[in-house]
Amino acid sequence: MASIFYEDYEIGQTRETLGRTITETDIVIHAGQTGDFYPHHMDAKWSADQEFGQRIAHGTLVFSVGVGLTAGEINPAAFSYGYDRLRFIRPVFIGDTIHARVSIKEKRDHRKHIDSGVVVELCEVFNQKDEVVLACEHLLLVKRREAS
Repeated sequence: MASIFYEDYEIGQTRETLGRTITETDIVIHAGQTGDFYPHHMDAKWSADQEFGQRIAHGTLVFSVGVGLTAGEINPAAFSYGYDRLRFIRPVFIGDTIHARVSIKEKRDHRKHIDSGVVVELCEVFNQKDEVVLACEHLLLVKRREAS
């Protein structure tokens, strides 16, 4: 496993993931894990009369799967520092296939960890129509090759 250091990240660099279809089972399991049994996700009859006309996946499910799709490579010089500006832009329905695109948006120093920098990744999740359904910024704390 090769380390990718702060200096190696380039603004504008992108990567895309493969797709994953969201199933009814995903929604049921997520409801059980989180306790979110709102009818928007669980009640087909009730949802039929609502704005989207059908059940929708939990935003937190879409976030979890979308971010999980991006976790294909392990970088021992970095770890997740958090997420900012999370937005649920469009609903995801049972049977939708989502994929993610990650773009390096920004790099900045960290005030306390001088041996590391913060890399900000724009993470966008798309449905099968290539519409953005979720967007957020993923912050990575990444070791520098040499402390400044």
